[in-house]
Parts: sequence; structure tokens; C-alpha cells
Amino acid sequence: MSEPTIFDKILAKEIPSEAVYEDEHVYAFRDISPQAPVHVLVIPRKRMQSFADLQHADPSVVASFMQGVSKAAAKLGLEEGGYRVVFNTGSDALQTVPYIHAHILGGRKLGWPPG
Repeated sequence: MSEPTIFDKILAKEIPSEAVYEDEHVYAFRDISPQAPVHVLVIPRKRMQSFADLQHADPSVVASFMQGVSKAAAKLGLEEGGYRVVFNTGSDALQTVPYIHAHILGGRKLGWPPG
């Protein structure tokens, strides 16, 4: 794998973050540049580059990651009002870190279309 990303450094506690949920499979933390009142990133502890890599991943790893996203949203209290989960994949989608991550956005009514 390539050089450590900012997310690898966050998992290694080399860079501080504000955790909101974590378990043995995922780590969820507040985005440093929030785009909504609630903006959290969820990363798997097992590194994959992008959403496109999920097609080749062990289904149990994928399930654990997706459940972690749902558990983080629940812990944030977003279930009643709703929330959006976004995966940016590749340069056209403006993925800036080559490490799969879900954005959980909520805390207000979100507009559509998003981009």
C-alpha cells in the first residue's frame, strides 16, 4: 500500500480527532470542515482505497463497515430527522483521501440535488 494517509495517521493517534463512535471495525469522528451541523467521517480500520474496492472485499468486512456507519448515525441521534451518507469515489467525485470513508451529514434539512 502507498504512503500513510491522514486517516491512517488518525487511526494511529498521530493526528488528533474528535471520536463520536468506534468499535473493532470502524472509527467515526467529526469532520474538521463541516458541511452541515452534523458532519462525521466513518472509516474502516482495515484500509481500502475507495468505494470501488468493496466489490472485491470480504462481505463480512463490508457488512461491518456499513453497520458501523449506521451505528454512528444512531449514536449521533440522527435517525428520527434523517441524514445523508455520501461516498466520494475517484477524482471526478472529489475524493481527496485515498482511503474509503463515509460522510454522515445531518442536523438540518438537506437540499437536492447535492452537486
